[in-house]
Amino acid sequence: MQATIASDLETIRELNADYIRSVQNGDVRRFDEILAPDFVCTNPDGSFVDRAGFLAQTARPVTISDLTTHDVDIRVMGDVAIIHARTTYRRPDGEPGGGRYTDVWARRDGRWLAVAAHVTRA
Repeated sequence: MQATIASDLETIRELNADYIRSVQNGDVRRFDEILAPDFVCTNPDGSFVDRAGFLAQTARPVTISDLTTHDVDIRVMGDVAIIHARTTYRRPDGEPGGGRYTDVWARRDGRWLAVAAHVTRA
C-alpha cells in the first residue's frame, strides 16, 4: 500500500509540473490529454468555465512569464488527489505577480485526470 501511495504521489507531482508548464506555454494539446471530460475551473476573476471554455482560454496568447510553483502540498486519498500551491510569475509590464491554486485530480480507468481547478491572483 505504501508503494502505491508513493507512486501515486510521484505521478501527481509530475502531472502538476506538466499542468503548470502547459499553462505557461498555452499547451492546449496537453490539456486536452489530462483534463477529464467533466473538468471545471474557477478563474481568478470569479468566472466559472467548463472543459471547452478552459481549452479556449488556454489557446489565447500567454501574457505572463516565469510561472513558478511554491509550497506545493499534494494529498492523495485513494482515487482522488488534491493539490494546494502558491505561484509567482511576471506580468506583461514586468511587475511581479502571484496567486494560489487548488487542483483536484481523480483516477479514472487507471489514469489520473484533472477534474477541477480554482485559481486566485494577488
